[in-house]
Amino acid sequence: MTENVFLFVPNIVDYLRVITAFVSFYYMPFDPWKASFWYLLSGFLDAIDGHLARLLDQSSKLGALLDQLIDRCATMCLCGALCYFYPDYLMFFQFYMALDITSHWFHLQSTLMKGAGSHKVLDLSANPILRHYYHNRKILFVMCSANELFFCMLYLTHFSAGPALGIGFFSLGLWQIILYLTAPLAAVKTFISCLQLGAACKNIAAIDVADREAARQEAARQKKE
Repeated sequence: MTENVFLFVPNIVDYLRVITAFVSFYYMPFDPWKASFWYLLSGFLDAIDGHLARLLDQSSKLGALLDQLIDRCATMCLCGALCYFYPDYLMFFQFYMALDITSHWFHLQSTLMKGAGSHKVLDLSANPILRHYYHNRKILFVMCSANELFFCMLYLTHFSAGPALGIGFFSLGLWQIILYLTAPLAAVKTFISCLQLGAACKNIAAIDVADREAARQEAARQKKE
């Protein structure tokens, strides 16, 4: 019997991610608590779809693309809301969105051109930072989670600092504390996006050089014949 890839359990989880993300987008303008709950729930589902794919032997190219695009769209929509709530930092969010989309698009295209089955599969000649980032699931989980928490806490602190917690002589809200703790990791992830873009461009350029050399050799062979 032919398998229905659309009904693979990890892909169904991705469909649920889309639903929960849009519920979050609906609440974003006026209810930060519900918006944050549904947004983080969508992120939690992202953390389990890969485990389910491996556990059930249901990895698929469709699932890899869904995972990639849902991640990007969810973060971009949250950043779009932050552009509204923090207009003075519009250029920062625009830069982040452009870098995030461009770096992941180039990286995905370069892996497909090289014949890799997933954007998370890198050969041993790849940048060592990117190799550890994508091949170590713990690092990947921590970095992605911290990045999402940073933007989510930035959204929440627009409305409230969160429950007050005393730290020495200072008193900070819980959302502020999480924001400050995740900010360095979010910055590192942005740096990794820059590395990812550079590495992908180099890979694609190398493919171009190889293709042009193959074309020249083929032209020379045909000329001799």
